[in-house]
Amino acid sequence: MDAPLARRPTAGQMALAEAIARGEQSLGSKIETIPADVYLDPGRFDDEMARMFVAVPLVLAPSALLDRAGTAVAHDGYGSPLIVSRDRDGVAHVLANVCRHRGTRLISPEDDEPIAARRIVCPYHAWTYRSDGSLVGIPRAECFPGLNPSGIALAPFASRECGGLIWFAKSPDADFTDSEALAADFDAFDFAGHHLYKRKVHAVAANWKQVIDAFLEAYHVQRLHASTIASFFADGITAADRIGQHQRAVVGRADYLASVDRDDWAALRRAVTFTYHLFPNTIVVVSPDYINILVVMPQSVGQCLVEDFMLIPEKPETNEAEAHWRRSWDLLDGAAFAGEDFKAAELCQRGMESGLAGDILLGTLETGIADFHARVDAFL
Repeated sequence: MDAPLARRPTAGQMALAEAIARGEQSLGSKIETIPADVYLDPGRFDDEMARMFVAVPLVLAPSALLDRAGTAVAHDGYGSPLIVSRDRDGVAHVLANVCRHRGTRLISPEDDEPIAARRIVCPYHAWTYRSDGSLVGIPRAECFPGLNPSGIALAPFASRECGGLIWFAKSPDADFTDSEALAADFDAFDFAGHHLYKRKVHAVAANWKQVIDAFLEAYHVQRLHASTIASFFADGITAADRIGQHQRAVVGRADYLASVDRDDWAALRRAVTFTYHLFPNTIVVVSPDYINILVVMPQSVGQCLVEDFMLIPEKPETNEAEAHWRRSWDLLDGAAFAGEDFKAAELCQRGMESGLAGDILLGTLETGIADFHARVDAFL
């Protein structure tokens, strides 16, 4: 169940692996601090939503969520009623989930699984739209004299599908350059060719940045995850760089890499772990034979939702394969993410809310967190 051998790492991916092999590490030079208020202040949270989460492209889902043409799914996680659809030509769209007649929700947000949607029919008056948002049917059209259906469509959002991910932005002027720049890395892992095994939304009682922080340092892995996934990871060194606003990191040990043919992409993936922080709110963890995409969606200053998508190379066709992937899902999503990472984020939030924590201390192994918060500050 290894990664396809025909795939090749990008130059940037290889450069980070070579840095690990040389024993290089991305370290800070000093202790840094973050005020606890960045996780607690409702005014700051509102500014983050209004200035950053409106302007910056955000991940909605992997392409594999809509694996067939003529399908659609409702998405409310970012506070706006959305439809993510794939039209009959296979093109992805992000549309307002609001009928142009009387504003009715077209697809219920409770129906969180993709549905067949060559036509999207309003449940109230049966106005009918194609999956690209165009209006194609009005019952009793004579009751709307002078109305031209070709001039009415579901409101579209700026969006891109690249590298096996579907992105959108609330601002029509959003710049997707950095999102598109990631595509080569994700194509190297064949994101677009993977099967969506499972997805789950977790409610986490913590500021959204607490969850992101947990995945921006490897310092905790051997400690927090001692009883779950620590044995799969060396307490090694981390090298990181940036692709525009996004962080790319790899963790491993030089002695492991010394015996690995670094031209063998599958072998290299077994020796090091690639993680990505897609600014501002998505984490990608690339395991040797599967991928987790964690989309963190702020709900309030002390609450967020985290949707975990697990991609695997192909749909399981045997009981043995299903059991294998089920174990991986239960270990990562249930035990490590929900039981440890998200729980730690909640405990940090409670500690900060007590007023007893003071400034947050970051050591030299946690420089990625300091960098993340500096980039958030730049938007405010």
